[in-house]
Amino acid sequence: MTSNANQYTWAGRFSEPVSDLVKRYTASVDFDQRMWRQDIRGSLAHARMLAKQGIIAAADLADIERGMAIVSEEIESGKFEWSVDLEDVHLNIEKRLTALVGDAGKRLHTGRSRNDQVATDIRLYLRDAIDDIQVLLKAFRSALVDLAEKEAATPMPGFTHLQVAQPVTFGHHMLAYFEMFGRDAERYADCRKRVARLPLGAAALAGTTYPIDREYVAEQFGFEGVCENSLDAVSDRDFAIEFCAACALLMMHISRLSEELVMWMSPRVGFIQIADRFCTGSSIMPQKKNPDVPELARGKTGRVYGQLISLLTLMKSQPLAYNKDNQEDKEPLFDAVDTVTDTLRIFADMAGGITVRADNMQAALTQGFATATDLADYLVKKGLPFRDAHEAVGHAVKAAEAKGVDLPQLTLDELKAFCPQVENDVFSVLTVAGSLASRNHIGGTAPDQVRAAVARARQRLA
Repeated sequence: MTSNANQYTWAGRFSEPVSDLVKRYTASVDFDQRMWRQDIRGSLAHARMLAKQGIIAAADLADIERGMAIVSEEIESGKFEWSVDLEDVHLNIEKRLTALVGDAGKRLHTGRSRNDQVATDIRLYLRDAIDDIQVLLKAFRSALVDLAEKEAATPMPGFTHLQVAQPVTFGHHMLAYFEMFGRDAERYADCRKRVARLPLGAAALAGTTYPIDREYVAEQFGFEGVCENSLDAVSDRDFAIEFCAACALLMMHISRLSEELVMWMSPRVGFIQIADRFCTGSSIMPQKKNPDVPELARGKTGRVYGQLISLLTLMKSQPLAYNKDNQEDKEPLFDAVDTVTDTLRIFADMAGGITVRADNMQAALTQGFATATDLADYLVKKGLPFRDAHEAVGHAVKAAEAKGVDLPQLTLDELKAFCPQVENDVFSVLTVAGSLASRNHIGGTAPDQVRAAVARARQRLA
């Protein structure tokens, strides 16, 4: 019994030691040790509150601070010995602290439980992760703006149903993704507010009998406030689910962009080239240059979706308050953090390595009758009702298709046959440049509007 009690803080209740298989099955230290900084930070804040409230002596606080400095140095340098027998990051650190400073280390856990300690560590970790992601997201969005500014006037086909629809510019297309990732940044910022609420002080589930000051601890962390209900404080994982939902949305946007990059790089389309450092070759086909990064990002999107579903499923039938099930919240959360972080870092770099094939984009605009809507708008401005104009242009497209030409290649007389209102000025409307320039309003694809949107985007990033 004595050796078992030395290993486990809770072993006094038990009459036989835990089996090795159960140790491995229930331990989390292999993956939750990444929260060691947050655990030490949380413990120090708790200890300072205990000393402030007179619950522990000032000398105990000094010993705890001294011991935690040693523990931090040991972990940083790789000297710290992590033990599966001690289950998790929290008990590993507490055990080492007690070995260093004696009774002061044993007093650290006064007025708290691992339930509120774990919940606090996760929130501290996740807030740090959100801040890191926001930095990377800003760098990626900035790279998209740089690319949009460079290609503000480069025409390309805009598609609906993957069919040529109307001319847009490549810069305008990139700014669409800037908007998507801007919404992602807003979601993370909003999620952060709910992450930054303090569960510490809820103890196991009902609060504590000690005269604690939870607001003081929250202020030390820069948190928005405290969790108002002790039962909810220790059992809530909404904030983690919300974070993973934001990650899933971001990765969906990444996947949409990835799909287009893969398609555009195909020789059959040839709109772009991606720098070699983001591609690989084939083990058998020497000519291949495969866009592995965007392809893998599409696959990793499903991985992040899975982490979201894992957390939703984990929580769906849990009664109040804390349950051991919640140990399974960390690996999906950590994996979502890692996947999003790595993806954003590489995509910010990759965006700067995209070369646009403007000639192929221009050639693609001669297929699919991209200026047909411009012709319909032209006829409306000449007094024709839109539905009649739509029908007339449909006949013109059919005739051009039969001749194997684009609309601008039809003669004035041929166009007049479909609508007598057509005059010689129609050909300026049927050019790609004319089509682009005519969309000259906020949100439109006119090059001047794209440049204005770039300027606004830079202000938003400032």
